[in-house]
Amino acid sequence: HSNLRRDFFRSEDTNKPSFHRMPTELKVSAATTAPPLSPLKPQKSQKECIILSSEQRKEIEVTLENLRDGLSGDEMFLNKEKADGHTYDDVILLPGQIDFGVDDVDLSTNLTRNIRLKVPLVSSPMDTVTEHKMAIAMALQGGIGIIHYNNSIEEQAAEVEKVKRFKNGFITDPQVLPPTATIEDVDLIKARFGFSGVPICEKGTLHSKLLGVVTNRDVDFVEDRKTPVTEVMTPVEKLSVAFEEEHKTLEDLNKIMISSKKAKLPIVNKKGDLVALMSRKDLLKHRDFPNASKDSNKQLLVGATIGTRPNDKKRVAALVKAGVDLVVIDSSQGDSMFQIDMIKWLKSNFPKLDVVGGNIVTRRQAAHLIQAGADGLRVGMGIGSICTTQEVCAVGRPQATAVYNVASFASKYGVPVWADGGIANTGHITKALALGASMAMMGSMLAGTEEAPGTYEFVDGVRVKKYRGMGSIEAMSKGSGIRYFAGKKKIRVAQGVAGTVMDKGPVQQYVPYLILGVRHGLQDLGYQSLEDLAVARKKGHLRFEKRSHAAQREGGVHDLHSYKKQLFG
Repeated sequence: HSNLRRDFFRSEDTNKPSFHRMPTELKVSAATTAPPLSPLKPQKSQKECIILSSEQRKEIEVTLENLRDGLSGDEMFLNKEKADGHTYDDVILLPGQIDFGVDDVDLSTNLTRNIRLKVPLVSSPMDTVTEHKMAIAMALQGGIGIIHYNNSIEEQAAEVEKVKRFKNGFITDPQVLPPTATIEDVDLIKARFGFSGVPICEKGTLHSKLLGVVTNRDVDFVEDRKTPVTEVMTPVEKLSVAFEEEHKTLEDLNKIMISSKKAKLPIVNKKGDLVALMSRKDLLKHRDFPNASKDSNKQLLVGATIGTRPNDKKRVAALVKAGVDLVVIDSSQGDSMFQIDMIKWLKSNFPKLDVVGGNIVTRRQAAHLIQAGADGLRVGMGIGSICTTQEVCAVGRPQATAVYNVASFASKYGVPVWADGGIANTGHITKALALGASMAMMGSMLAGTEEAPGTYEFVDGVRVKKYRGMGSIEAMSKGSGIRYFAGKKKIRVAQGVAGTVMDKGPVQQYVPYLILGVRHGLQDLGYQSLEDLAVARKKGHLRFEKRSHAAQREGGVHDLHSYKKQLFG
């Protein structure tokens, strides 16, 4: 081998490197000798390839008519001989044939008998999930938000008004400080809300005289944080402002903001009172939303919850005056005379207002509420991540079974069903829709987003937000006890817990990921729209299978030492 190495790198004649010359003789051991090549086998000609005969093709064509794996929905969920209760994880949908692109999938659906949306997503009416910011964000994405009622009548009506008054790029409820405030107050606003562009008004409230604006550039290098804001703010005389009476279109205001090169544009009336604030960041964020849920007046759609007490009739009147598009009667057990009487009263006094009843889990319950006049039904009892109703009261039903049973009955009367609870991923949303739901209602899925009420905190190095069940003692002490028929009893039995959920970023990024995941799900099933999916379910063409515990484990991430899960990118 030394001869090989020497001769390979150096020529005998020129004593220069030569990479093309090999030694004429080389002794190698028998162990390194390459085995002789086997003779090539002649390949079959094109005529010798095995192909299906015309008779076999016809046989497959005939067989395809009845060739279906798995079970139909009726066979799995309505067979009384096998009356098992199934959760979303217990079932799997069998794939169909794809002949369209994922962007061709149509997710438009009925929210109620009379309201149609382009996206089947609705945020839950919980005080740690939906107030005006969440409702606005959901409506812009094509879904809708339902404002909770764990507050006063005036507060809930004000939340609805903020949604109805919303215009792209406008902040209609900015954080405002009085002239007596200090930089410390600005720091608190920045820590809580994530921004520091704060208007300074004479009375410290909106609709009072604008004195100036404080931004990061005004306070970053000031060591004494007790310095009054009036000493560092940019006075109104040096600000670029827009007058409400002169600049009424978004295009006009956008031009002023671009020419001023400012991040915030105060909008004032002739008296100099601040009426709104325009943000460059929000303008870019909300610029293009072709699927936005809007009414005939081009205002965003919004719903709100009510109870079944006499005082809730006053609440309804205030909500209607504020412009609410539908009301949802909120109860952990919706099949009660209290709710039936309330539905009848609503349909009698507000015939144009859509009413969604619930929560229910059986066909018999659905029949009672539909008979009373409900325009939609919420399905789910004791299956939310923070709900303990099944554990405490021993009453409820596994969600997949509940959704299929109620939807199969309600669809006969054109009443849409909302799958409320138990949804933890996009696969669960797809399953809920396949089982017959028109809408998927989400609580914990949205509680960690920027638009959810509350502030972020860090727990063990993880950024989280507070999330609590409306049946928790913490929520009931604020007023939600009437939802669980607790009233003012001395002892309250909790039917929920309080906890935290991980940060999920802004709705603007998170919900499109959910929508695309559902579109991929329908594409794999082979159905281009939710209407096609409903037809396939009724005909028995949509097929299900029950998953064993091992199959559920196999269907998730497994057999890895560690992994990183990134939802979207």
